Amino acid sequence: MPAERVAMRQVRDVLRLNAAGVSGNEIARRVGVASSTVRLTLKRLAAAGLGWPLPLEMTDAVLEAQLFTAVGTKQGHRRRAEPDFAAIHRELKHKHVTLQILWDEYIDREPDGYRYSRFCELYRGWASRVSVTMRQAHAGGDKLFVDYAGDTVPVIIDRLTGKTRRAQIFVAVMGASNFTYAEASWAQALGDWIGAHTRAFEAIGGVPNLLVPDNTKVAVIKACLYEPQVNRTYAEMAAHYDTAILPARPRRPRDKAKVEAAVLIVERWLLGRLRHHRFYSLAELNAAIGGMLRQLNEERSIRRLGVTRRALLEELDRPNLKPLPSEPYAFAEWRLRRVGVDYHVEVEAHFYSVPYRFARSEVEVRLTPRTVEIFLKGERVAAHLRSSGNHRHTTVPEHMPSSHRRYADWTVERIRR
Repeated sequence: MPAERVAMRQVRDVLRLNAAGVSGNEIARRVGVASSTVRLTLKRLAAAGLGWPLPLEMTDAVLEAQLFTAVGTKQGHRRRAEPDFAAIHRELKHKHVTLQILWDEYIDREPDGYRYSRFCELYRGWASRVSVTMRQAHAGGDKLFVDYAGDTVPVIIDRLTGKTRRAQIFVAVMGASNFTYAEASWAQALGDWIGAHTRAFEAIGGVPNLLVPDNTKVAVIKACLYEPQVNRTYAEMAAHYDTAILPARPRRPRDKAKVEAAVLIVERWLLGRLRHHRFYSLAELNAAIGGMLRQLNEERSIRRLGVTRRALLEELDRPNLKPLPSEPYAFAEWRLRRVGVDYHVEVEAHFYSVPYRFARSEVEVRLTPRTVEIFLKGERVAAHLRSSGNHRHTTVPEHMPSSHRRYADWTVERIRR
């Protein structure tokens, strides 16, 4: 089965970041595609003679046509002698032995063998499949690990009957300092997920370079080892804060061992101590969690280090965090819809018009608390104020064909005259 083409908005991001001097690997991390995809995209852009900034009149359809005109050609490659990676792996355990030394010995035996960069890439790919655990070194301000705790907290919602509702616990932890943030919400919906992230950034006082979530459906639409499909709203929030999303690999809990440990700490340090408390609202529960987090981060020292998480945050993470934007992210959802034959799109039990020439087209709808924006291949074709779900129509006269506009304002009295 052929691979899906890269979205044109991602192509524009690749071209923009490349023009800014960002490395290929960093572009891949920020855009959320494989490094090979970035290299292939840049090669196609160069072959098409395209550079940044792109012409304003160049639509996504025109850009896609220029990039994929030569699709179908296949490049050959030379066969080279494969190194003995098992022997290389054993040799690296000896003191003072490096990959550079082992590559020199390999190239002496096989003069036409792989170049050094490819040799290292192949070895690391082989070593990643060896069942060992590698201790991860986290740079200051680099990664924020996020997840939901497995346990929930009962909250009494009816004082008379004692009826309870289970609250979900969101957990975020910085890789270098172990600074931990947690909050309670009623559900693990997209709005709760995005809101928890924005409040976590405020608690940390900045934005990390990478967000590392689990492959939960609210964050990742389609889990994949190489190119996971991140939720559009989640990616838009990351772009607003100038950060990137790097989901953990499917069924690889060691990729997010940091947050797994933080979840255990939250469940034992917070939930274990709050097990005898009764909460009558979500705000009351979050107030209690906030008080316990202050003790965890600012008063309790990390074992073997003798310093608090807050002190490590100020020392390691704070100098490397990106500043918060002037305005927090405004939550927006994306929906896929098809325009009806009456050139209206149904969203939340209300119908919004688009130009009649787009009837029957598949469009993307961006929903905010106040507006409804409709996009076709990356271009906004209509915008409306959001209305309640009353099954009525909001129609802009300019969206109607001339024959419809001619009779739209006719009344019974006019017909009788």
